[in-house]
Amino acid sequence: MKIHTYYSKSAAVLANRIEQYFKYIEGASPMGQKPDNGKDPTSTVQKVCDRKSESATIAGMALFLGFSSKQEFEAYEINGKHAHVLKRGRLRLEAAYESRLYQTPTGVIFALKTLGWNDKPEVQKPSKTDNTLQVEIRNTGLLPAGSEKEVML
Repeated sequence: MKIHTYYSKSAAVLANRIEQYFKYIEGASPMGQKPDNGKDPTSTVQKVCDRKSESATIAGMALFLGFSSKQEFEAYEINGKHAHVLKRGRLRLEAAYESRLYQTPTGVIFALKTLGWNDKPEVQKPSKTDNTLQVEIRNTGLLPAGSEKEVML
């Protein structure tokens, strides 16, 4: 697995690079400020940036860190020297996703379902117990009756 040299140097360098990714996606440094309405310079001021902010993504973080693919990122996350740092980065991404779920009712429902909640009444299914019926055939020497007429009570 080809990994950039800063991965093998130290966990702190990798953690710093992940921090740089999160700062990068916030948007570029402000280029200045402009009046909100463009007429009155004393009105509310808006920040002007040279690019918009982005959403945090696994693929975006993997690219920023120098991985060639998501699979390479995930393999390093499992077996890499500093896997714990990537796992923490992924957890930070998941926290960002989770915080957005609460912006809509369907997001909240989804979050609760992933936590084990259920929106349908639960029907208790009978537990599987061992209800095995054993049949033993014994040879008594008597032949079974051919019809009901041959049976005497």
